[in-house]
Amino acid sequence: MPRQRNTVKAARRRHSEEFKTEALLLADKVGVAEAASQLKVQSSQLYSWRSQAETRRSKGAAEQALSAENARLKRQLAEKEQELAIIKKATAYFARDLT
Repeated sequence: MPRQRNTVKAARRRHSEEFKTEALLLADKVGVAEAASQLKVQSSQLYSWRSQAETRRSKGAAEQALSAENARLKRQLAEKEQELAIIKKATAYFARDLT
């Protein structure tokens, strides 16, 4: 006869971003294995949190680069619109003189 297994699952713990940040700082100071045992979490969880944090940081840098490029292009567009307005005025002025 097969053995019956205990089907009661432990509830998943949810950790706040603040906890994760503090845990990563602790892991940087004392090491991942020691921090994991102190905080009673798996070391793989700390590694996962670390990779997620680095992904967020790299996305932040990419967004800043895109924002700077967007601002540069807006300035360039404004300059070109101003140049076009000046050319239109000059064309209208010289067109009056020809007639």
